[in-house]
Amino acid sequence: MLIVSAPSGSGKSTIVNWLMKEHPELRLYFSISCTSREPRGTEQNGVEYFFLTPEEFKAKIANGEFLEYEEVYADRFYGTLKAQVERQLEAGQNVVFDVDVKGGVNIKKYYGDRAMSLFIQPPSVEELRRRLEGRGTDTPEAIENRLAKAEYELTFAPQFDHVVVNDDLATAEQETLKLVKNFFAQ
Repeated sequence: MLIVSAPSGSGKSTIVNWLMKEHPELRLYFSISCTSREPRGTEQNGVEYFFLTPEEFKAKIANGEFLEYEEVYADRFYGTLKAQVERQLEAGQNVVFDVDVKGGVNIKKYYGDRAMSLFIQPPSVEELRRRLEGRGTDTPEAIENRLAKAEYELTFAPQFDHVVVNDDLATAEQETLKLVKNFFAQ
């Protein structure tokens, strides 16, 4: 299992998607998470997410069925079911968790040496600001909120097995590939 966490704008999704597309021999598959939000566009239950009602989600929390979960807004939950991960592992998939830092730390604690945790780190908060502004998708207020959250998230880096500093995307991709291949070879 591969756990990948990072502050927004660090390049985590870019690196993970590159690994999955360019290195099919790694047999990487995203864990299929649950959410209590409604499907968007062409999303299908059991493909992008398992769509649950807030009540169903809360019942699964009470039953201890989640590896990790978060209530992002009132009654808007996201989480990873233990049983779903086990189904994917039994199918021969190497499961990738693209999760926030708290979720990453929790999943690592649960699986221990069966999982490798990677923290993708921007070279600096200033560079992160430049990237977020360059996206052109967020208001200045949203960027400030993301940067404040990123500074907090950066404090979690020492709790991960490896930190990859993404100051050059191609270099970060190669470093990540090497770490993943070495881990899977064990």
